[in-house]
Amino acid sequence: MSSVIQVEHLSKQYRLGTVGTGSFAHDFNRAWHRIRGKEDPYLKIGEVNDRTQRGTSDYVWALKDINFEVKQGEVMGIIGRNGAGKSTLLKILSRTTSPSSGSVKIKGRVASLLEVGTGFHPELSGRDNIFLNGAILGMSKQEIKSKFDEIVDFSGVERYIDTPVKRYSSGMYVRLAFGVAAHLEPEILIVDEVLAVGDAEFQKKALGKMKDVSTKEGRTVLFVSHNLQAITSLTNASIFLNNGDLLNIGKTNELITQYLSYGSSNLPIYFDDNIGDESKITFVNMVTTEPGNTHIHGDRLEIEIETFIKEPLKGGNITIQVFNLHGIAVTHFWIFDSETPILRKAGINKFKCFIPKCSLFLGKYTLTVYLTDRNGGNRIQMLEKICPFEIEMFKSERDHPWQKDSSLYLDEFKWESN
Repeated sequence: MSSVIQVEHLSKQYRLGTVGTGSFAHDFNRAWHRIRGKEDPYLKIGEVNDRTQRGTSDYVWALKDINFEVKQGEVMGIIGRNGAGKSTLLKILSRTTSPSSGSVKIKGRVASLLEVGTGFHPELSGRDNIFLNGAILGMSKQEIKSKFDEIVDFSGVERYIDTPVKRYSSGMYVRLAFGVAAHLEPEILIVDEVLAVGDAEFQKKALGKMKDVSTKEGRTVLFVSHNLQAITSLTNASIFLNNGDLLNIGKTNELITQYLSYGSSNLPIYFDDNIGDESKITFVNMVTTEPGNTHIHGDRLEIEIETFIKEPLKGGNITIQVFNLHGIAVTHFWIFDSETPILRKAGINKFKCFIPKCSLFLGKYTLTVYLTDRNGGNRIQMLEKICPFEIEMFKSERDHPWQKDSSLYLDEFKWESN
């Protein structure tokens, strides 16, 4: 199967806070080097695009030396945290922005849905925008007419089809935009997180359409989403980006496991002794029954927490979520100030949450812990993917070939025979 997208040594650099290089001297210097056939001098500087760290350079790499290819009919997922470079990559592939260096070779027409409003003229009606988008894709008026009813039916905006799209809600906008992008027969369909604007019914409908576009019509789909279940159900292969670097390409299930564990500590203890002027969680400990962060199903599970409270919190709240390796929150614990006033005292506060009989099914899990006030209305701190631990089955049945992550819970049950 031939490649329809080839990306070689692709990089994109931005200067923070400005458009272009931000000065006439820099722009002139760039132009002078380009005229002489030399490399852009500002490509030699710049920092990794890590939004959590304060840098020393005005230049950052949104993408740095990216290489991959996508074959015809393939559905490729792109995963990574916010700021990883996913949207920048799709904008370059959609030709809405240009790379700083490297090359992109694309065979076929590209339809992209990158953000609400992309490709639509706000003053034109939904009907006019369908014909406008089709013309941009190189389709004849007759070809667009043959798809018109199908697009309107899919998007569910028939009543408003002759209304200017500037009066549409964001959900209506996305419904029509996706309908246009998916039905006007582009060889390559590029979809960003914008689908999250739609309701659950439409998201399910859109995912089904993207599957059909690939499997039945042999077209290529690039799909970005933070909904890992959607990525898993739609794609077999994915790209993992982090801070502008391509960390891995491979099977989606394997990359999601890598993504969820990337950057997290392997210790079952979170500790922060840097007490300053802000209230914070200073200590979280997952007390497991076995060495190596392992807990036996059915045993008592304890979570120890310490907080530093600068001033007594009004309506203080601690919330704990347990996530599995698919990024799904499988259970949730909390304590409100109205139940136990544990955060009303300034200074160090120690307390414990315990599950008398842990019924989680065997597999690997992490914690996400929140500190809030006003009974959850104001988030003070969120600790993600801390204290990893693994649930194992009963000691007496450890040799049984259990299939991990095939369930969330294992409830007590009994069998009877008639």
